[in-house]
Amino acid sequence: MEYKVNDSEMSASAFIPFVNQIWPGNYDVEKTQIALSKTLNICAYDENVLVGCLRILTDGYYFGTITELLVLPANRKQGVGSELLRLAKAHTPTMLYFGAQPGLESFYEKNGCQRSLQSFIMEKEK
Repeated sequence: MEYKVNDSEMSASAFIPFVNQIWPGNYDVEKTQIALSKTLNICAYDENVLVGCLRILTDGYYFGTITELLVLPANRKQGVGSELLRLAKAHTPTMLYFGAQPGLESFYEKNGCQRSLQSFIMEKEK
């Protein structure tokens, strides 16, 4: 497994087929590329195939948040997500805030994360 911190080669053309295996959707290539350019992307590759990605949005001083931690289903429970979290902690200058999918809280706790504030969302009207 090869891990890349701040993967500058991450492209929407590689990310979209990857994310569609986890969260199927109709992703716009240009908007996805813009989104990827605004985050610190820590990626896991198995023989040059993207199998995991953790994205961090940060101001570099006060605040950082993990926007998503994604691992392909076939690569789960192999330490990929744990290593991505370890690399995030090692390479981010701020404390990281994030939410967890219901049922995955124990994964984060076993990786040294502490429960914190309740999270909320505000959806845009369509």
